[in-house]
Amino acid sequence: MLLFSLLAAAVAPGLALLTYFYLKDRYDYEPLHMVLRVFLMGILIVLPVMIIQRGMMLWLGDSPLLESIVISGGVEEFVKWFVIYHIIYNHTEFDEPYDGILYSVAVSLGFATVENVLYAFAGNASVSGMFLRALLPVSGHAMFAVIMGYYMGKAKFIDDTKKKRWYLSLSLILPFFWHALYDVIMNMMVNHWLVHRASDGGSVVWSNRQDYTG
Repeated sequence: MLLFSLLAAAVAPGLALLTYFYLKDRYDYEPLHMVLRVFLMGILIVLPVMIIQRGMMLWLGDSPLLESIVISGGVEEFVKWFVIYHIIYNHTEFDEPYDGILYSVAVSLGFATVENVLYAFAGNASVSGMFLRALLPVSGHAMFAVIMGYYMGKAKFIDDTKKKRWYLSLSLILPFFWHALYDVIMNMMVNHWLVHRASDGGSVVWSNRQDYTG
């Protein structure tokens, strides 16, 4: 029963957010099978991302700052952007600016959902801990995806070549920046604030930075 509760708590936030963004399309609902296919792509990129991140950690070291900026934020956002640009950007179903947001969110939430499931069963997580992850990393992945998809949508439907390139650049740079900043803040909180709280005799609810980061 506990395993089922953990699995439900890990999967529910991603599916709920995906449903919300799907229903926000007020003009022309995308084919559900396309949205689910893109969500599945987000699931499938987890393993390659983990391999790349592990290789980079062995090569560059496991500095928390480097991990936050390059290994976590950089790799994850680049791979998601790569999938959207090379598989969805020129697809016939990408026919309105909002589709950029929807498909970017679908990829990101597929990724975040598997990340959540892995954390739930590998990190001895509790249901309350999974609720906190729903508020932080899962929602964070969705917000970074909204930024990516917004500029991807603007690039798709503008004729000016220079502006198109500029928007495509922003669709990668801005999610990477905010993801890296988020992870840096979470690292600082765990490595400094929580350590000081513990040394001062304060109660510490979380002690692992992966409770926060995506």
